[in-house]
Amino acid sequence: MAPLPGGEPRPPAVVIAPVDLAARVDEALAVQALAFGLTDDEIGVRRHIVLRHLLNPGARALGATTPDGRLVGFVYGMPNSRTHWWSTVVEPYLRRAGNDGWLDNSFVITELHVAPAHQARGIGRELITTITDAAQEPRSILSAIDTESPARGLYRALGYVDLACQVHFPSAPRPYAVMGAPLPLRRHAP
Repeated sequence: MAPLPGGEPRPPAVVIAPVDLAARVDEALAVQALAFGLTDDEIGVRRHIVLRHLLNPGARALGATTPDGRLVGFVYGMPNSRTHWWSTVVEPYLRRAGNDGWLDNSFVITELHVAPAHQARGIGRELITTITDAAQEPRSILSAIDTESPARGLYRALGYVDLACQVHFPSAPRPYAVMGAPLPLRRHAP
């Protein structure tokens, strides 16, 4: 195995493929906890949310697994509905910005997380482009913490633009930005 710059061994290749997220929800939340800094209480709440989301028509998930079957990243999403809780929270912010039409006919990326040891290796990019390539909707929306971060940089590189900023979710300590992009996502910087 060829080393990475700096002499660290290159991690084993990961495979991006559909995953039974309901069956692997605890593994996925362990990845999210590492990537996003969740407490045990937050993990418990999110477990129920993920399982409920997966019941929505059109919901699907992809996983990034190592050759030994360990889940090191995941993405899931679904066709958006204005009746979903997330949509009811972001709609007033999008309306004020003149962008509430994005809630219609969009595929929403609900969660995308990669374990820190596997970040900056193209896994997140492959997860999000693969799941959106299968979408029937002409565009995609998502929310991300409203700060400059590698995640926001990735989303921008893929063609996402800010639709509303300083979006406050109940119980979230930091504001979010809602972003949207036409599909298919951009593969190369303009």
